[in-house]
Amino acid sequence: MIGSGGMSTVYKAFDETLERDVALKIMHTAVSQDPSSLERFRREARTVAQLSHPHVVMVIDAGEDEGQPYIVFEHVHGETLKDRIRRDGALPVSEAVAYAIEIGRALQAAHERGLVHRDVKPQNVLLDEEGRAKVTDFGIASGLEFEQLTGTGRVIGTTDYVSPEQAMGEPVTGQSDVYSLGIVLFEMLVGEVPFKADSAVSIAMKHVREGLPDVQRRRPEVSAALASVVERATAKELRNRYPTMGDFVGDLEEVLTYEAARSGEATGEATAVLQALPAEAARRGMRGRRWAMAATYVVIAVAVAFGAALLFDSNDESPPAAAGGLSPIPLGQQDIGDFDPPPGDGSENPENLDLALDGKPTTAWETENYDTPDLGGIKKGVGVYLDTGRPIVAKGLRITTPKSGWTFGLYAADSGPPATLAGWQPVGGGQMTRNREAFRLNTRGQAKQYYLVWITKLTEGTTGRSNAAISELELLG
Repeated sequence: MIGSGGMSTVYKAFDETLERDVALKIMHTAVSQDPSSLERFRREARTVAQLSHPHVVMVIDAGEDEGQPYIVFEHVHGETLKDRIRRDGALPVSEAVAYAIEIGRALQAAHERGLVHRDVKPQNVLLDEEGRAKVTDFGIASGLEFEQLTGTGRVIGTTDYVSPEQAMGEPVTGQSDVYSLGIVLFEMLVGEVPFKADSAVSIAMKHVREGLPDVQRRRPEVSAALASVVERATAKELRNRYPTMGDFVGDLEEVLTYEAARSGEATGEATAVLQALPAEAARRGMRGRRWAMAATYVVIAVAVAFGAALLFDSNDESPPAAAGGLSPIPLGQQDIGDFDPPPGDGSENPENLDLALDGKPTTAWETENYDTPDLGGIKKGVGVYLDTGRPIVAKGLRITTPKSGWTFGLYAADSGPPATLAGWQPVGGGQMTRNREAFRLNTRGQAKQYYLVWITKLTEGTTGRSNAAISELELLG
């Protein structure tokens, strides 16, 4: 016996015909008496048999012996991803991303056949002797046409990784697997799951109500680009989460390239995944263009625990409880402008403005280069502003940057945009001490249409040229 669960027991067995080890999964007698459980077990065999994929554990045979249902799988010599995390703790960053890519590709293949795994967790990921990840245990996987097998309102899955909609018994789609894989990626990066409680139900409710802990605070070497991907994958609301597993995997592939270049090396399975990326460049590029055309909503607005206090207006009598109570303010890539009032020339790299709202933390709008951090003594500041299209009360602004150290003020205006700084109302400010930070906007409850980031001191470069850069602006309200 090599494993056992509520529905079945798995044995290591020997195939005498082909002379090889196999994994034999036998359904428990008591469970096999339940027609729905029996059908789910049989459907697992049919499901996985359809998935000929290098990162899915292969089904060899299935049937019944004297009324005892069984499935025969390839035997993967190795350990589970959960075993690896328990033994080593947090994995190397590039290796964690590589495993997430391999798992994501397997799930993407399933989703393309209309199959949702529903129980994505490191216990269901096997690492073979070559270090490759293989997804197993589709026992509760659901064909979209068989939703009734789960029962109305019944939560199926492991609550450490359960999506909010699954925890609430709502319809489950491929986006639920996206969320669960995002939690698995968080665990690989941090070494532990994000939520802990005394009961499974309490943990499930944390997934529904509480913002995910900030992965950069738990693991400082995680880049802002990767943190942004984790955050989008684990967004509570479906409209803020990656719409498909393919979109998630595409960003992970870009981040893996970035992480390897940033660290100058790749460890473990990351090397194999990186070597395979060039062959998929065309597919990834097409997906990226489709994604960019569809990126009307590019704001991620999950308030994390460490920054939640910054995101409440001081006049609020009682800040909402769940994730800071904040909702995303939808912005398109055209809803941004540059601000360079006199004595500036009225223009500050306007051709690159959309890079601060393109949903890609690996791209950035940058100021011009100046001789000194105080903008060469030429002017007091430069900046960019967001146009929300109508007056709204924004509560906070999250800034992602590839280079920290620059200082700024935050301003707002209800009409305009004003041509000079005198026309703007100060509502906050700060310094980018990290690659991603959230800052409070104190509008005193007044609705404003324009929100300005006024950069007053730049980051000094190694060549004597100073500038500032913004990868993403996320307005929270």
